[in-house]
Amino acid sequence: MSIDLAFDREHIWHPYTSMIDPLPVYPVVAAEGCELILENGQRLVDGTASWWSAVHGYRHPVLDQALTEQLSQMAHVMFGGITHPQAVTLCKQLLAITPASLTKVFLADSGSIAVEVAIKMALQYWQGMGNTDKTELISLRKGYHGDTFAAMAVCDPVDSMHSMFARLLPKHHFLPAPTCSYDQEYPAHSTAPLRQLLEQRHSKIAALLLEPIVQGYGGMRFYHPSYLAECRALCDEFDVLLIADEIATGFGRTGSLFACEKATIAADILCLGKALTGGYLTMAATLCTDQVALGVSQSEAGGLMHGPTFMANPLACAVANASVGLIQAGHWQQQVPAIEAQLRAELAACQASPLVKEVRVLGAIGVLEMHQSVDVAKLQQHFVGDGVWIRPFNRLIYLMPPFIISPEQISRLCWSMRRAVLG
Repeated sequence: MSIDLAFDREHIWHPYTSMIDPLPVYPVVAAEGCELILENGQRLVDGTASWWSAVHGYRHPVLDQALTEQLSQMAHVMFGGITHPQAVTLCKQLLAITPASLTKVFLADSGSIAVEVAIKMALQYWQGMGNTDKTELISLRKGYHGDTFAAMAVCDPVDSMHSMFARLLPKHHFLPAPTCSYDQEYPAHSTAPLRQLLEQRHSKIAALLLEPIVQGYGGMRFYHPSYLAECRALCDEFDVLLIADEIATGFGRTGSLFACEKATIAADILCLGKALTGGYLTMAATLCTDQVALGVSQSEAGGLMHGPTFMANPLACAVANASVGLIQAGHWQQQVPAIEAQLRAELAACQASPLVKEVRVLGAIGVLEMHQSVDVAKLQQHFVGDGVWIRPFNRLIYLMPPFIISPEQISRLCWSMRRAVLG
C-alpha cells in the first residue's frame, strides 16, 4: 500500500508543525532492528529510538511474542473494579527495580499524564495531611515535562514551546537552570536559589519537580549529581515533596538504571515512561511512597482523582513486562557504556566546527549544541540522504539510539553528524 503524501500534507497534523507550511515527512513502511525502512526501500539507521523509547530496537522477538500471546487472551479491559495478571506482574517488576521506599504504582497512559498524576498526588497529599496552603510547585528553567496543561505549567515558562499559553497556566516557581556540568567539579552553593525560595515559601510549596541529571527536550543539558543530592536534602529539610521525572532518563539511558541513582537519592514520587514498553505502545507509570499514598487516600476526595480509560491496558502491560524483563537481563550495562565511549570518540571532532557551541555525551546520549537554531527540514534531508534518521530541534542535533545498535551503525550516525557541521 502506497502512502498518500499529498493527503498527509493537506490533512494530517504532525507534532510541532504548521498546517500552512508543514515540515516534510518521510514515508516509513516497516522497521526492524535499528533501521527504519522507507516506502522506496531505503533503510535509515535510527538515531533517536522513536523519541527515546525503542531501546530494544524494532521487531524484537521477545516483545513481539509478548504482544501476540496477550492478544489471544484480551486486548483491553477497564481497570476500575478489575485487575489482571499483566498489570500485577508489571507493578511487581517496577517495585523490584526502583527504590524500596516507592511502594505504590499508578499506571498512566502517557508521559505527560504520568506528570499530571504526580502533581495531583502532591497536591492531594498535602490536603490529606491537613495542610491546604501547600499548593505551589517548584521546577527548573530549561525543564520539560510534557504537553498537557499541568505539565506545561512546570515547563520553562519563557524558553519553551509553551510560552504562548503562559497567561492560561497556573503560576509556579522556577529556579535558574543548573549550570554545574556533570563532568566538572561541583561549584559550592549551586542550590542557593532553592534554599532561598524554600526559606521564604516552604509553607506554601507542595513539591519540587525536576528531571534528574539530564534536562531533555529543554536542551539536553547534563548537570552534576551533587545538585540533585542537595535538592533532595533541601526538600527533606523544608518538608517539601520531590518529584523525579525519569520518563526520558529511566531504564539505563544515562548509564544508570535510573538517573536518581547517580546522586544516591530516591524521590517521593517517580514518573516513568518511554522505554517502559520498549516503544511498542503508549504507557507510563507514577510511583510513590506509602506516606504519599496515605495522604492522598485520606484527602477530602478519598482517593486519587484520576482514571484513564486505557489505564493498565493489558497489551501495553504485557509488552512492558517483556521490556522490563529485557532491562533486568542486564545487557544494557555493557551496551550503554560502549555506546558512550564510541559517541565520545566519534563526535569529538565536531567541536572544531565554528557552528558548534558544545559537544557533550552521557550514557547513550550524544549532543551537538549549535550556536544558532538549525534548519530542521534541510538537516533532515541531509541525514536521510546519508541513510540515517536524526531529528534535530532548536539548536540541538542529538543521538539517543536503541541500546542494541551496532558499532558500525553508530559510526554511520556520527559520520553524518560530522558531515553536517564540518562539511
